[in-house]
Amino acid sequence: MRDAPAAADLLAWYDQHARTMPWRVPPPAKGGKGRADPYRVWLSEVMLQQTTVAAVTDYFNRFTARWPDVAALAAADDGDVMAEWAGLGYYARARNLLKCARMVASQYQGQFPNTYQGLLALPGIGPYTAAAISAIAFDQPEAVVDGNVERVMARLYDVHTPLPAAKGELTGHAAALTPKNRPGDYAQAVMDLGATICTPRKPACALCPWQGACLARRRGTAPELPKKTPKKPKPTRLGHAYVGQRADGAWLLERRAESGLLGGMLGWPGSPWAEGEIPQPAPPLPGAWVQMPDAALHTFTHFHLRLIVWVAPLPLDAAPGTGQFVTHNQFRPSDLPTVMRKVFEIAKPAFLAAPELGHSHGNS
Repeated sequence: MRDAPAAADLLAWYDQHARTMPWRVPPPAKGGKGRADPYRVWLSEVMLQQTTVAAVTDYFNRFTARWPDVAALAAADDGDVMAEWAGLGYYARARNLLKCARMVASQYQGQFPNTYQGLLALPGIGPYTAAAISAIAFDQPEAVVDGNVERVMARLYDVHTPLPAAKGELTGHAAALTPKNRPGDYAQAVMDLGATICTPRKPACALCPWQGACLARRRGTAPELPKKTPKKPKPTRLGHAYVGQRADGAWLLERRAESGLLGGMLGWPGSPWAEGEIPQPAPPLPGAWVQMPDAALHTFTHFHLRLIVWVAPLPLDAAPGTGQFVTHNQFRPSDLPTVMRKVFEIAKPAFLAAPELGHSHGNS
């Protein structure tokens, strides 16, 4: 007869082993007092979607230093927020971040709703994020189920139904275990357990506070869980990108349409991205365009991308049909999304190596 999993056992473990994060209030045993700031919880949860804690921490610290509360973020310039977000990916999150901040500031007097349903009504907040904010910021007993929690539940109950089909069953188990006492700490405890002990490979079962209750450990199936439905191979899309620099050092950039991939972000003019070979489109303005020997390679969630990179020097009186020139003093490669930074890195040596292409003015 195995032990029944108990929230109290996990909370006792969390009191000793909670990870330290800039958006988190430590458990009482580590000196934590009060609940977490809903703004910081919301911001961190949006940033953490499809991203790791290590990748998010610096972004979170920069964001909160620049925009310390929801009112400050609501008043921010769209371009500034998109630039700070550059590199985190999934840029629709940044656009929804601004929409949500502005709605909270204008319609909720700067206070986040304190219920799951209220939070769910805000832009960019889905069931997981609403549950996380409800539990962590408002201590509501909501089941918070991310990838770490799914793995813990699959092993705890030895669930062999593959994901995503198993989501409902695993969420049911998570909800049944969620306590009314300290649900916010409990939610973070299960996530920490999955991130540090019940890891995808080689789980440290001997250190787990639920080891006696874990069916998969008893049956020796933990390493193979959770099972997942095989993903379809990602297709490869192709495209062209034009990197042009004016004689005074300014770079020709364009802001992408608000809708679609990389919406609202700065980037290099170019072609649509499509499967199969696509002809070279007309450049954004006439010039001695030269193809670089290397292509920019990037992988998005649903496809791989290969961009052919073209470079050219541009005259001072250049009048592009698309995009705008950004002076060398205002241009920061870090403001570009990752794929556009990759294009720039491929193009940059041409401007540094050839006098007729070289007006870099310290942009490297």
